[in-house]
Amino acid sequence: MSIGNKKINSIVIAGGGTSGWMTAAALSKHFEGKPIDITLIESSQIGTIGVGEATIPTLRRFYNKLGLSDLDVIKATAATCKLGIEFKDWYKKDTSFIHPFGIYGQGTQQVPFHHYWMKAKLSGDTAALAEYSLGVKLAKENRFSLPARKPESQLEIFDWALHFDATLFADLMREYSLKNGVTIVDNKIVDVELSDSDGSIDALVFENGAIQTGSLFIDCTGFQSLLTRKALKTEFEDWSEWLVCDRAIAVQSETIGEPLARTISQAHEAGWQWKIPLQHRMGNGLVYSSKYTDDEAAEKCLLANIEGKALNQPRKFSFTPGRVKSAWNKNCIAVGLSSGFLEPLESTSIALVETAIEKIIRSFETTQYNQKTIDKFNDVTILEYERVRDFIILHYKANQRTDSPMWEFCRNMELPEKLAEKINAYKTKGDVIQYPWEIFGKDSWLAIFDGFNMYPDKYNNQADNMELDYLQKNLNYMKERVRQSVEAAPMHSEFLKKHCHFIPKDKSGI
Repeated sequence: MSIGNKKINSIVIAGGGTSGWMTAAALSKHFEGKPIDITLIESSQIGTIGVGEATIPTLRRFYNKLGLSDLDVIKATAATCKLGIEFKDWYKKDTSFIHPFGIYGQGTQQVPFHHYWMKAKLSGDTAALAEYSLGVKLAKENRFSLPARKPESQLEIFDWALHFDATLFADLMREYSLKNGVTIVDNKIVDVELSDSDGSIDALVFENGAIQTGSLFIDCTGFQSLLTRKALKTEFEDWSEWLVCDRAIAVQSETIGEPLARTISQAHEAGWQWKIPLQHRMGNGLVYSSKYTDDEAAEKCLLANIEGKALNQPRKFSFTPGRVKSAWNKNCIAVGLSSGFLEPLESTSIALVETAIEKIIRSFETTQYNQKTIDKFNDVTILEYERVRDFIILHYKANQRTDSPMWEFCRNMELPEKLAEKINAYKTKGDVIQYPWEIFGKDSWLAIFDGFNMYPDKYNNQADNMELDYLQKNLNYMKERVRQSVEAAPMHSEFLKKHCHFIPKDKSGI
């Protein structure tokens, strides 16, 4: 049913945690000075998932817009710096590669670098693509320094993100929101009242009988999806045919040794394990398929592969990979897990919260919306989720493991159309197609293709404009420049101690 122009004067955010408080913070800044009341409903009886502690660089842009600096956020959230993700045993057992936040080498205006690299490779050069990435080399050496503000060449360009304590980050967003006028209500939602006329949400009903009305509702209730799926009956699109993992188990452990400047993703027989280093502890988890293992075996696998003493009892949860078909339904917008779930293989959970918030802000240049606004929001959300889905599927499809049925199934499965097109374009011509609304750029796709030993049949003919001898001299120069930059950078732990050492406020922060 199409709707006409609707005016908002009050926004109700259902659910706190990372997604709820990020939404509250950003919207309170966007609507600052406008007559719009923002209320967040959070029940102290209900815990949050709180396992999404690895991010991608977009998070830094998010909190920078709120006026928060990188170093201040690192100090406040016990964060470490993240240069990328190391994938162990994904291609085959006893292999590893790093997906960096950065670029490879220095190409020309006409020819991307990887075509020159492929020309040299086909001529016998054995230097790995990773040798030309400052991000990869810094991560391998566990070194970190802030990127040059005005890089002299592409060889100095890399980006970075954070591993942080999600609870502490939510607290930071909560503090910002409350200072910016957001009202908090501590109560438990037990029912949702719908309008008799159009089925939109009229009010939230609390456990004590009180109600909360509003003109726009934002669902940040996580997997429960109380407003979007339960109340509004929004359809869900299941992606289990491609993404077979449907369970996860998480546990925190003591930090052993120096904190890494990268996330570790370790493949196992029926899933994969994450290791996320914080300043005060290690985050660990196992994402797995209930079709290929059981909960007990998964817990044993996780606990056998963590370093340091476990600090809490493992927590289990289940999920269905996929998304709701309409993230904005009537007068309700789903943000975060209430909108959909993709396993945290590439740390995209918080990134998809950010993009949802950004789309909400763009939708409300004024305080009105209509059906066209809703349709545009939903169309873009679908594309964003599908692009991330395809990037994750590639990790499974490209594997060459032969040790378990799960990996063999993934290697042989049929692919979504756009992903199949992208793989074919790279294999046949070396082209990395970029579709609209992709979170991951060309160099991220190159990192995965390279990590799984997927190479094109030929390179761009324009790369032949450079003689092989001259090309080799340039490649050697690039490797040397990268090496020198890495040697000049301090160790990651030294950077943290000097600039942003975390000091817990009390024992609850340890």
